[in-house]
Amino acid sequence: MQSMKSTIERFNKTKMEQQQLLNPASEVKFWQREATTLRQELHSLQETHRQLMGQQLNGLSVKELHNIESQLEMSLRGIRMKKEQILTNEIKELTRKRNLVHHENLELSRKVQRIHQENVELHKKAYAVSIRNELGTRDIEDTADESHAQVRLQLSLPEQSHYETSTNS
Repeated sequence: MQSMKSTIERFNKTKMEQQQLLNPASEVKFWQREATTLRQELHSLQETHRQLMGQQLNGLSVKELHNIESQLEMSLRGIRMKKEQILTNEIKELTRKRNLVHHENLELSRKVQRIHQENVELHKKAYAVSIRNELGTRDIEDTADESHAQVRLQLSLPEQSHYETSTNS
């Protein structure tokens, strides 16, 4: 806050002084004062930075140390709040991605189940066709053999039920 006020005051002072500049000699003096002021401000900022870093604390009063401690605690609170906000946002994003992957997984599972069911139905149809073809070949080869007739009767039952479901559809 203090450096902000001093910067604003210096700006206003500079503005007034620039209006009063009449000759090059006074302009040189102005810029020399400006350079001196900036060097002093830089030195002060460097000293404050070192103190905030825990260096060059000798000779400071308890009140000054307490002020530095308060500044550090406020800085830490700000840092922690920012860190928590970033982590919260990351958690939200990861949760969103997890939900997306979960929904994709469910959709893929449904597709796998549907394909599996289609494969089962195709297998049943192919099996029924191969049985019909096999039965037709056996009828031609040997219709008189009794053991084949028995097998033919047992195998024709599923064929008839398949035929009935086909005609009912």
